[in-house]
Amino acid sequence: MPRFMVERTFPDGLHIPMTGDGATACLAVVGKNANNGVTWVHSYVTNDKTKTYCIYDGPNEKAIREAAEQNGLPVDSVIPVSVLDPYFYHE
Repeated sequence: MPRFMVERTFPDGLHIPMTGDGATACLAVVGKNANNGVTWVHSYVTNDKTKTYCIYDGPNEKAIREAAEQNGLPVDSVIPVSVLDPYFYHE
């Protein structure tokens, strides 16, 4: 499955409570993503909470964008990516 990085800007900051309500909100995103064959892997949030960099698996960019729209989430860019880590190289 192709992997993508989605950059988002939240001018007023992203505020997800660390409560059951926050968990419910995140699970709602996961559910709507599934309708498009999209899986939210994880996200990085800047300290000021105005930017996120989210890793998604999905069939194509169009599906990623459609899932974001259905979830009411902004999209600055969608970039195809692959994994590179220091554990890849073995002898």
